[in-house]
Amino acid sequence: MMSLNRKLQLKGEVRVSLPDKLPTAVKHAWEMFARDASAVLQTPAVITESNESDIVVRWATEADRCPEWSEAFAYRYHYHKQSKHPQLHIVANDELGLVYGLLHLSEHYFGVDPFWYWADLPIRQQESVWLDGINFDSSQPKVRFRGWFVNDEVCLIGWTEQYPPPKEVWYPVFEALLRCGGNMVLPGTDLPKHGVHIPLAQEMGLWVTHHHAEPLGAEMFLRAYPGRKASYLENPDLFEKLWMDAIHKQKDGKVLWVLSFRGQGDTPFWEHDPQFDTPEKRGEMISHAIKKQYEMILSEVENAVCCTALYGEIAELYKAGHIHVPDSVIKVWADNGYGKMVSRRQGLENYRIPSLPDDSDEGRNGVYYHVTFHDLQASNHLTMLPVHPALIQNELHSIAESGALDYLLVNSGNIRPHLYPLEMLRVFWRTGTIAYKEVLKDLIKRLYDSNIDDIMKLYLDYYEHVIAYGPNEDDKAGDEFYHHPARIIIGHWLQGKGEVPEEALIWATGDVPFSEQISYFMEKCSGAIQGWEEWLTKYDMVAENLSEELKVRLQDQLRFHVELHLSGCKGLEDLCNAYVNFHQRKFPQAFVSASQSLWNFQTSLDAMDKSEHGKWKHFFRADWLTNVKNTLYNVDTLRRFIRMHGDNPDFFLWYKAYIMPETEKHIYLENTHRNPLSDNELAKMLQEKFNEN
Repeated sequence: MMSLNRKLQLKGEVRVSLPDKLPTAVKHAWEMFARDASAVLQTPAVITESNESDIVVRWATEADRCPEWSEAFAYRYHYHKQSKHPQLHIVANDELGLVYGLLHLSEHYFGVDPFWYWADLPIRQQESVWLDGINFDSSQPKVRFRGWFVNDEVCLIGWTEQYPPPKEVWYPVFEALLRCGGNMVLPGTDLPKHGVHIPLAQEMGLWVTHHHAEPLGAEMFLRAYPGRKASYLENPDLFEKLWMDAIHKQKDGKVLWVLSFRGQGDTPFWEHDPQFDTPEKRGEMISHAIKKQYEMILSEVENAVCCTALYGEIAELYKAGHIHVPDSVIKVWADNGYGKMVSRRQGLENYRIPSLPDDSDEGRNGVYYHVTFHDLQASNHLTMLPVHPALIQNELHSIAESGALDYLLVNSGNIRPHLYPLEMLRVFWRTGTIAYKEVLKDLIKRLYDSNIDDIMKLYLDYYEHVIAYGPNEDDKAGDEFYHHPARIIIGHWLQGKGEVPEEALIWATGDVPFSEQISYFMEKCSGAIQGWEEWLTKYDMVAENLSEELKVRLQDQLRFHVELHLSGCKGLEDLCNAYVNFHQRKFPQAFVSASQSLWNFQTSLDAMDKSEHGKWKHFFRADWLTNVKNTLYNVDTLRRFIRMHGDNPDFFLWYKAYIMPETEKHIYLENTHRNPLSDNELAKMLQEKFNEN
């Protein structure tokens, strides 16, 4: 069982010694490791005394020479003095060090992938596991505070009947984050305070941070004081009471305190307080609130770590010199939701102000980065980030060059659809650099283990077919591009607004008449369809050579995204065709185009349903953001509206005009022919007739 270089063979029952007064975080990590080891070696792992153990998990001593930075761990191999049995000692100076030490062992020796749960990777059984017997020191991550903002998490919310989501939903999220080396989480958006998400995250050793719209994690003003005016100028005592209550409630936990001042519902406060009508006034109020929050925390919390989000309009105010932040507070810069480190588009305003500290910016800096986004315009929520990974690589390198490495919060959304960009961020926060092709190749090897080059080409080709909706390299369309504009178009149309430009579409089309806005979306979609169809042909050729297990995984992780893009393109193009036909008074043809739009958007829903196998049942039940079902409802409403133009009142006229045989038209009896066809039946018959002609 042993060799001169102290190799250690683990076979059957793995015996582990744990420290006394076990922290809850280490207890959870032990449970993960025990589950992994038992699955691999097919025998339960057990806790024993140290003299009987294969693995000793303990606090480091001076003799261990464990690295001294926070969360470091080391492997030290020893022979037990009495038994002469080789042992691996996992040593660390703090709880997360021991957590990472156990999970590193699970990943690198037992073969359990950080994303095993989210990618449905089975844990492979082995006869034995050999540890190499070589002492090891962990490497210090380049980013001090690194983690996920589980934001817009509607899939996680709808996955079970229980609200807020129970432990069964949150545990795999936090486990994956820890396995990725993360140490910080913002668990959800505006969830009820009684949920398990925050206490469970802290139990598992994670730092908890706050949403930039909820300073210090305090209750929203209008919830606490309904009917009162949410003005800090008029009600400072009420705001400060909420802040102090939040401090008292959380001060004994691991908290990264967010100092900020935005309006209620994540909007600028001056939208509801018009007296703040200049950048100077707005910046002065924000600076005052941040300073006050900072002073309150320092009075209650020793060694508090504080940060402030320079997000959206706040970044613009800071860049212009209107906001002042205490030197020790981490300034958190943000990308625009599309991976580019510039200010985000706000409605029709898109200033694209650089969003990184410049050389003269002193103090600590970090970044809030999106791999998924929700903006009611063109963002990705159900599908992968649409910008090319080369852009992500370049932006991350710019972040590193700017020194903004104190903090990296990644908007992770619902985790499952976003594994490749999450893997890029995982590599970056560990090393401070990435090579996107190498990251992708490594991930594909872990997920598929065959046809690596072919699958890699499919992944990279995905980015070549995404719609470029604007002139910038990050102006790339996600799944929301097909659905929010579609519903806006239908609303404008049915409200009879005519050629007046639809303001909610100007961000994409410019300020042009509505018919030209329709043409814009039609051209963008029709230009992308062939590319997506060719991609699917290549995919089918690759999938033919895969096992059923790999085929299902590739369907869930890649084809799913393309199916949503292709069906979205077709659905929106058909909707635009329906508008053109309708305004040429070709009402039956418009009815068919609207029906085709409905059927194509139904294909998106079918792809989501197909992905809900096994444990993923109901995963897309609460798709309230892209909201494919809502699009179907809107298109169906439109189709009914169109049928009123020419087939009303008996809904028999189009059947008679286009489908009924000529020999019947002049001799039929109403009692045998006046049962109206359903919309789908009529549309399919009309479609066939028009195709013949």
